[in-house]
Amino acid sequence: MSFLAMKKLPRRTLLRGAGVSVAVPWLSAMEKATAGAKGSAPLAPQRFVSMTLGLGLLASELNPEEAGRDYKPSQYLKKIDDIRDSFTVISGSSHPGVKGGHLAEASLLTANPAGGTGGARNSISIDQLMAKHLGDATRYPSLVVGSAGSNSPSYTENGAMIPAETSPSAVFAKLFIDDAKDEKAQRVRRVRHGRSIMDLVASDAKQLNRQLGAGDKRRLDQYFSSVRDLEVRLAKSEAWAKRPKPTVDRKRPVDIGNSNDFIGRQKLMSDMIRLALQTDSTRFISYHLGGSGGVLPIAGVEEGYHALSHHGKDEKKLEQLTLIETEIVATWGQFLRDLASVEDAEGNLLNNTSVILTSNLGNASNHDTRNMPVLLGGGRFRHGQHLAFDQKNNYPLPNLYVSLLQRMGLPMDQFASGTSTMTGLEMT
Repeated sequence: MSFLAMKKLPRRTLLRGAGVSVAVPWLSAMEKATAGAKGSAPLAPQRFVSMTLGLGLLASELNPEEAGRDYKPSQYLKKIDDIRDSFTVISGSSHPGVKGGHLAEASLLTANPAGGTGGARNSISIDQLMAKHLGDATRYPSLVVGSAGSNSPSYTENGAMIPAETSPSAVFAKLFIDDAKDEKAQRVRRVRHGRSIMDLVASDAKQLNRQLGAGDKRRLDQYFSSVRDLEVRLAKSEAWAKRPKPTVDRKRPVDIGNSNDFIGRQKLMSDMIRLALQTDSTRFISYHLGGSGGVLPIAGVEEGYHALSHHGKDEKKLEQLTLIETEIVATWGQFLRDLASVEDAEGNLLNNTSVILTSNLGNASNHDTRNMPVLLGGGRFRHGQHLAFDQKNNYPLPNLYVSLLQRMGLPMDQFASGTSTMTGLEMT
């Protein structure tokens, strides 16, 4: 019997050789050092996926009439009621001060009112804040994808939008297809060139330090710290550039050419997201589904999706819109099931992945940003409930983001206008 078979492995097992240490991914043989300890963090890394819609969801078909745990499933929730213990419905919440209709897409993950003005500078989105502090453990700190167009709700610290990758085929190649040897060598050279520039800058700055006063020396020391931080990140980039990408038992997908096949594209990109999480290629993903202007290939749908969202309470349009949105929510639910089918430390992948589905529009017909639709799945929260807040005096949704940040293990008690964790949402 081998040594590995004789005893449980510690979670942070390293393989060492020739001066190199390689972290081993979670294996079933690894001991559960914190299992059963009240309040202890699970051994598996926590992950976050946001799925955002540009055209909202009908509140009357999404939100149950009853609050609490004994709610009767709404029209949209009927197809996913078998997993009701894996998600929470949240109604009566929104981002305080955020207006602007479609422009408020920029505020979805930042909760910054400036995002809805179309001109003011935005702030960092929650996915990028998580990636900033925890993203260095994976090849890609974060992944920003979309169904159509490059717009995304993901923003850097400087308020710059991160363009979304809309091709599932390109995402697959990025995650799982190794570059050719010459391309890999070129990438390593680029990283090393960046490191050499940092060395030169640091050398010049040290000479300058001798001529500065105390205040400037402190500022220069802060600069040195940022330089050293960048050097560390560049060194890690070089290590990833040399390391082979993971392999998966799946062929590279063929992109869906029909731009109106909204659901088909949602399913395909969701599958790429699952693979990214399953291989631990990244842990923080934002997926903006936007909204199609054309007629979706769904039986009973005869008008364009965007036109249907501006229904004006027309019954025929509402019937067609309900068909579309039922499938959107059902596909989101299937994504949760797929994550739950993947074994992970301390349970399955869904246990350790918080998945949010939301939109900047609570009512797309009149571009109202209040009463945003919100579904939260996974992430070891105590689910199976409808958190129903005041429809007129909305609860601050940024408080949910504080809960999500703390779920990742980040000691933060504020995000944008959120100043506490979400009322009624408990961690298990």
